[in-house]
Amino acid sequence: MAPPIALPETFARAVAGLRSATPRPEIVLEEVGAPQRLAPYAFALSAAVLRDDDEVATGRLILLHDPAGHEAWQGTLRLVTYVTAELEVDLASDPLLPGVGWTWLTDALDAQGAGHRAIGGTVTQTLSTRFGELAGPPAAGDIEIRASWTPLRADLGPHLLGWCTLLASTAGLPPPGVTALPTRRSAGAA
Repeated sequence: MAPPIALPETFARAVAGLRSATPRPEIVLEEVGAPQRLAPYAFALSAAVLRDDDEVATGRLILLHDPAGHEAWQGTLRLVTYVTAELEVDLASDPLLPGVGWTWLTDALDAQGAGHRAIGGTVTQTLSTRFGELAGPPAAGDIEIRASWTPLRADLGPHLLGWCTLLASTAGLPPPGVTALPTRRSAGAA
């Protein structure tokens, strides 16, 4: 039996920070396999955001660590994320949505005190209309946020909480402590 491989202290501390943060109850986290070719050390989480037992957004957060560092990363740790959610068509078609989506990320990191540098990414909005054999529900819209950034410290608890805030914003959840108003039904609705 081979002896366990010792993890670099920076990576072990970073993973411990990700595991120690507790998201709001609507966000379910799960450790998943991380890509092995991007860096010598990697760790990944997947997330599902639930509203009334319906999955309304999903995401993945990947921690990469290269003890030798990367010039583009400007450090030895890198966080990479992918978040997606279905949106109402009128919101998904708003030309301001990409800028708003990016602000959800940067504001969430800043609000949690998750210091970072070398942040970059894309926000994609899509509209889909079904035809033929796939005809069905009316047009649907989606947002996808792909981003990566270098944390300034190995304590990644604030970064996880910022990422969870991004997920909540993308899913349209109200801020913690705020109760969403129920949707009104018309008089003819059952």
